[in-house]
Amino acid sequence: MDPKKINELQALVDLYRQDPTLLRAKQLSFLRDSIDSMGDTVLCSVKHASAKKTLKEQGKQPEAAESEESDLEIEDEGVIEPDLDDPQEMGDEYLEITNEMIDQANEKREHAFAALDEGELQKAIDLFTDAIRLNPQFTLLYVNRASVFVKLQKPNAAIRDCDRACELNPNSAQTYKWRGQAHMLLGHWEEAAQDFTLSCQLEYDEDTNAMLKNAQPRAEKIVNHRQKYERKRELKALHEMLERVKLALEEQERTQEEESTWQWMIRIWWKYFDFFTTILDPRIIIAWADVTWNPDNIYKYRSNRKFMKFIGQYD
Repeated sequence: MDPKKINELQALVDLYRQDPTLLRAKQLSFLRDSIDSMGDTVLCSVKHASAKKTLKEQGKQPEAAESEESDLEIEDEGVIEPDLDDPQEMGDEYLEITNEMIDQANEKREHAFAALDEGELQKAIDLFTDAIRLNPQFTLLYVNRASVFVKLQKPNAAIRDCDRACELNPNSAQTYKWRGQAHMLLGHWEEAAQDFTLSCQLEYDEDTNAMLKNAQPRAEKIVNHRQKYERKRELKALHEMLERVKLALEEQERTQEEESTWQWMIRIWWKYFDFFTTILDPRIIIAWADVTWNPDNIYKYRSNRKFMKFIGQYD
């Protein structure tokens, strides 16, 4: 193997260590493609066989894969276990709604707010659900019920309501505010930060901004942690790719050497094929013994072209 090529590959790895974004450069797209195609059967089989052979020769055992990621410590104050209740009723989205049904739904909504004022949270949930049955296209009903689910510490139920509200109206700041709070209860800091950011963009609110400031640092910590180990995995993949290339080149070189030796033997065989077949002919051996005993007897064999060629009289 050409040491210069190996040194160039190693230099590329060193550059990547200094600047992990190097692998994303357009000029190195071929390298990214190579890493992605590491599942190639031929190359993998060469690598596997050669690696096992190398380890065996060195008396080493394959190392167990080390953990790619360490535990990430995030403050989880206020985080609760997820609620696992069956999905709540969402109403019939194809229901034909009349003005009377809208009025009835609004009345149920007012009663639900009254129940909230009295601290009767479950009653409020039931009343909002009744209102949703009557008017399932009214976005705020889902947002209102989600807010109560958050107070009841049922974040998954709140998220389901907010998701439905987003389908009906993706531009409601309140929807993202309450869904962000639900995500916070579950420790979903990235999702919470995204929802609070959207809510503030649609309609700035001091309370929402305060919650964003609480969730954002934790979300950034998670993102930085993930990026760190993504770079680590990319570097590991690059190292594995270079090792596979190295092993493949070594295997190729060894195979070429074996082929070269075999081809040389074939050329020698064909070069001396006539000689070998000639000395195995008993008639030639007898003639050669006769002439060796008495050189004058060569006249007996002048018509034997094979013998004369054997003793160098003919080309």
